[in-house]
Amino acid sequence: MSSTTLDSALTASAAQDAAVPAYVAKLPNLSAAFPPFVPARWLRGGHRQTLAGVYWPNPKYPYRATQYRVTLEDGDEVVLHDDCPAGWRDGDRAALLIHGLTGSYQSHYMLRTAHKLNERGIRSFRLDLRGCGAGVGLARWPYHCGRSEDARAALLEIARLCPTSAVTIVGFSLGGSITIKLLGELAGAACGGLDSAITICPPIDLERCNENLGRFPNRIYDKHFVKHMVRSVHATRKLRPDLPFERFQAKPRKIKDFDHQFTAPLGGYRDVQHYYDMASGLRYLPLIRYPMLLVAPHDDPMIPTHLYDNAERSPWVDLQHPAGGGHLGFVARRGIDRDPRWMDWRILDWIAGWEALKAKE
Repeated sequence: MSSTTLDSALTASAAQDAAVPAYVAKLPNLSAAFPPFVPARWLRGGHRQTLAGVYWPNPKYPYRATQYRVTLEDGDEVVLHDDCPAGWRDGDRAALLIHGLTGSYQSHYMLRTAHKLNERGIRSFRLDLRGCGAGVGLARWPYHCGRSEDARAALLEIARLCPTSAVTIVGFSLGGSITIKLLGELAGAACGGLDSAITICPPIDLERCNENLGRFPNRIYDKHFVKHMVRSVHATRKLRPDLPFERFQAKPRKIKDFDHQFTAPLGGYRDVQHYYDMASGLRYLPLIRYPMLLVAPHDDPMIPTHLYDNAERSPWVDLQHPAGGGHLGFVARRGIDRDPRWMDWRILDWIAGWEALKAKE
């Protein structure tokens, strides 16, 4: 989004502020009904929760999705994995799931959420961002926090497949940042069947988040991501000789190094600071005119809580701070839900609550 377009969105959203629907004031009631997050006894603390989110045993789900390739305006393609539950009909709810950095349709949180949504009769579409998962080799240009146009294209494809269905976006980490940017740009304008969104641990200030990753002991996450990102670039170059990138001038040791050499120039930004300024959710939170739940645990080691507390946001955004959960961890004490994955169940609860609230209006 250019500065001119952003100014236009600000003007449009300001005009809409005078007519905020009455139900917006009731949105916090949806999350107020959540049971509090209580970590498993041996998984207290943000780092343990974050690692448990990755390494805690997950069920094995057979792959039964239908794949759809979505062609973007620049010729690149992304892939939607359509998990349609038995008995689903057009008009029933659908959800678009967007993964985080170095993730894909196979990420554990994507698999679990799609499965549980299907159990509730919700059709789910897992999006592989550019060059990820089944989309490896289908894109010349990189995915990043600013790729709201790719989420928009996915929503329009879902609208083609499910023309009368309402859609909730569920964005995880980087996918949450993309979601916030898209909703801010829309400023309440229609986009397919979109009617709501949930974002989990989105990095809303990329500069501050990178600074935080540079501190001990968070550097372990920085190094982990960079290793996988560099490996992905090398794999893409083998599949796409037309990739507009030859080599790294210096080995990236931090995400910011990678963004400086690769993401920003290939993403069409002047430099890494321009990318961080334009893609950070801070710019877009005040513009959102869709019901949105933002879940940001107090002990997320990657994203400091104060970034959310200090951010200006519209009344459509319900910010929730669970006491724990780490970064996409949320492994809770048994007995709260059917399994210890607290985050998954709150996604279902919020969507059910939003549908009930919407039906009354």
